[in-house]
Amino acid sequence: MADAAPQAASHPSLHPAAPHDLPSFITAPGDTDVLMVVVGLILLLAIVAFGLLFLRLHTLPERMAHKSQKIQFEIVAVLGLIALFTHMHIFWIAGLLLALIDLPDFGSSLGRIATSTERMAGIEPGQGADVQPDAGALFRPPAAGTDGEAASLPSKPGSARSRTKKELSHA
Repeated sequence: MADAAPQAASHPSLHPAAPHDLPSFITAPGDTDVLMVVVGLILLLAIVAFGLLFLRLHTLPERMAHKSQKIQFEIVAVLGLIALFTHMHIFWIAGLLLALIDLPDFGSSLGRIATSTERMAGIEPGQGADVQPDAGALFRPPAAGTDGEAASLPSKPGSARSRTKKELSHA
């Protein structure tokens, strides 16, 4: 007991009943708790890192579809947003599957078909939407030519052959 009294006198911030060999992370009253500040910063950095990892993983399908220039990129992006806000993971899985699958490009084939159809109709390619068809023209007989006979329908390009007797018998 005689030893405790002189040590308590030498450390005025310690209570006389407190042990004198305290760990280094225990601070004196009024001092900054360094351990709490360090643990708080580590916790804050861990939360931010986890959030970045989560968002990076969440946008994985969208980034995959964007890198490979997929047609369905917008659909994948919308599915990702729906999954984020509704917490329904099936939308994320659907977006991931869409990002991995190559959908066939029907647009270029249909565009070529439309261009060929416009050429066959005698319309400049790309101008088909601008031309308004005359509804009565489908039911009117062709106008008579200058020599009194009916005007003939335009023939197929490249077929300048005349009708044979066999073809006329079928008419």
